[in-house]
Amino acid sequence: MSTDFSKHQSLITKFRGLVNKAGFDAKFSAATNKLAKTESFLLKMELKRLASPCTRSIDLRGLVDGDCQIFDYQGQKHFLDEVAISVFNDNVEVYGGYTFGVYEAVKNTENNFRNIYKNEQANISRITPKASSTVEKKQYSAKAYLFDNYPDRREERMNFAVAITLVLGKQSEASATSVDISVSGIKLRLTNETPLSVGQEIQLVFTGLEQEFHFGKDSVFIYQVQNKLLDGSTQLIGCQRIDVPERDGFEQFLKGFIQGNKRRYKINLDNSIQSLQARSFEQFALMKLNELPVFIQQGADGHVIPKYVLTTTNSQPSYQYWKHEDNSSALNYLITKERFLHLQAQRGSLLVYSFIHQHQGKSFFYSMDELQGKNDMAFFTQFIGFAASKDSFAVTELSLLDLDINKAHSPFTLSSAVTKQQQYINSPPSDEVFKNLSQLSHIIVVKSLQDKESLHDYQQFSYSGIDRQKLKLFGHKRLKDKLPVDEIGINYKNQRQEPRFKYKTPAIIACQSITWSGVSEDFSVSGLKLNLDEPAVLAAGDVVHLSFPNLQKITSAFDLKGLPYKVVRINKAKTTINLRVSVKEHQHIGRSFFKLLIEKNRDKLTPDEYAMLTPGLAEALRTLYATQLAVPALAVQTSGSRYKVETLLVSEAAKQITSEGLYGHMQRLSDRKGFYNLYPILSNLQASSSIDNHLKKLLATDESVTELLYIAINPNIEQIERAVTTKLASELNTPELTRFFIKKSLKQGELYCIKLKLSRADSPQMEYLNPELSYIGSYAIHRGKQIEQEIWSVAGIVQLFDVTTETLFRYKVLSEQEMSLTQH
Repeated sequence: MSTDFSKHQSLITKFRGLVNKAGFDAKFSAATNKLAKTESFLLKMELKRLASPCTRSIDLRGLVDGDCQIFDYQGQKHFLDEVAISVFNDNVEVYGGYTFGVYEAVKNTENNFRNIYKNEQANISRITPKASSTVEKKQYSAKAYLFDNYPDRREERMNFAVAITLVLGKQSEASATSVDISVSGIKLRLTNETPLSVGQEIQLVFTGLEQEFHFGKDSVFIYQVQNKLLDGSTQLIGCQRIDVPERDGFEQFLKGFIQGNKRRYKINLDNSIQSLQARSFEQFALMKLNELPVFIQQGADGHVIPKYVLTTTNSQPSYQYWKHEDNSSALNYLITKERFLHLQAQRGSLLVYSFIHQHQGKSFFYSMDELQGKNDMAFFTQFIGFAASKDSFAVTELSLLDLDINKAHSPFTLSSAVTKQQQYINSPPSDEVFKNLSQLSHIIVVKSLQDKESLHDYQQFSYSGIDRQKLKLFGHKRLKDKLPVDEIGINYKNQRQEPRFKYKTPAIIACQSITWSGVSEDFSVSGLKLNLDEPAVLAAGDVVHLSFPNLQKITSAFDLKGLPYKVVRINKAKTTINLRVSVKEHQHIGRSFFKLLIEKNRDKLTPDEYAMLTPGLAEALRTLYATQLAVPALAVQTSGSRYKVETLLVSEAAKQITSEGLYGHMQRLSDRKGFYNLYPILSNLQASSSIDNHLKKLLATDESVTELLYIAINPNIEQIERAVTTKLASELNTPELTRFFIKKSLKQGELYCIKLKLSRADSPQMEYLNPELSYIGSYAIHRGKQIEQEIWSVAGIVQLFDVTTETLFRYKVLSEQEMSLTQH
């Protein structure tokens, strides 16, 4: 029978660790004199139990929301995360050693998945003291997830602690402990100050293994240091084995040892978990981009050619704006050679103001940027005022990103033993894709900034007496030839490997002496889609034989009868079927025929969507932009019946911006290392309520909604609630009030203007995420379920557009106009 001591938790906390000390009985009796004798006796026995020595090892891997490492206490090894280590040390100090009280406290930390789940289910609303609630209001902690290439885990690493001896010279040795081990690599924990450097060759003796296994004479193995991490007085050394002989016995031993013991010691899943979390957030963020990433090709004459553009539902209006009346692209008017060279030299951003004049059914684009207006500010402000009077007025910000085509692929962090399906989903770019990518030099990010508030301000710019002849100089001459820009919609569903072409021709299917007739809908080199006249009794995986009677009439070089194809998909009505060539030993005749047909008739054939795009290029371009993602975003996740914002999404390459400006402040305001304090954004109750209210109404197919925040930060004040002031644009409901807030903020410290662009998240494409999720779940089922729950909890994405530069420009011009009117 177990007794519930939860109601006496305060007494247990008060007397923990004191049961064996002098004076305990008197103090305990005084504190429990109102309790029944039986209850007092049981409580005393519980305190004695908690203070009794414990010999159990603790392994929290897969049980807590944290990365576990080996923790050694008096020769006994435990696997604990940082939170558990802190709890362990605190309780050991209280109890005077490792007792059952320490054991239970460590097993019951706040970040234990059991407690997290229990709190979520109960939706507990804790009442905290006023002092604590003040801290709660100050901290809106968010963890940063970085988008970048993920290391390709060729081998599984098994968590395994065993004694190792390092042989550094003839008379120099050091003792270490392994952290994890793979067939060709090992990570060591070295507690002494032995100097090691990356690239250094060392000799290892597996002292702990030699007690059970005999390796013969060759028991010393050569490794090379690959990486080094200092953690206080401890060194974590990553090594790779070198000079491995053919048919090496130790290598074969490790393969068998890891395969036979990996469930016992558990596979190191840190890389896979980190990769899956970042990859899932990356998918959510990219699907809701509001900016346009334009991939640039530089011509031989130095001209800048927009080659590809990535689009989403949110960015379609921006893309459509820069189009002619015949639907051809006009991005070359926005991204000019001069603007490109300026961005390349300055590495900042550039504001461009534009409008479109319609004449005789044709579109004529006019644009002027900061660089052009620098030498004639009077005309620049007139141009903006004139443009703002047009319905087609637009404010666009351009920024430049470098391109590293070696980052065009983010492989799964799995061992090399992946299934064919996983290779199909995550296959590396082909040589043809890399050939196309090698022609690209940079990415220009196009951000549309205009809104109702800014339009009202710009319409105050006077354009009285504007020089019409000078205005014509900023009109763009129409090109005779259309600009060949390929639009690529960001999509994780499209796994097409070959170009498809729409083509109708009769076909006859035969399977086990039964035939069906139909007509092709489209075809590629390796497959085709058929619509049958009658339902077919077929299933995915069946091999059928196809004949093409009409195509056979136009060729005698190919025998187009009884060609083997495999059924890869069939609809519920059994009338639409997708087929792929079935090859066993010889070259497939159908593949050869259709390849020749496409090559000779490419101009005549009607392409399907993305047909003319090199297979795999869309995925490569998407991955390249993810590694450079220019606009930070927040993930909004469900937590019971409410929403929470605890995740900041940014690329590794753009991480620099998170150490500057507003993001630098949020990092400094955080009380947790590696986290950001979103207080400047989320402390405004109206802004937080607006996010919640919009999310309840938004659909995944809707365009994003926008809220504008003015954030003032006084760096000279330490108290967060006094140092940071955040106002929604709607709270500053008059232009005068807005300009007063800006003026006061700049006088006292710094001002940031952030547009929150909120979108309802699409459902995650689990086919893209399942390989890593299944791998994690096979070794840590609870962790896998927890991550899957986190993936499905993402309800919205909030992109953070920094419009400070554009806002301050408006403020400066309007202030100068007001001053000028006052003087007159």
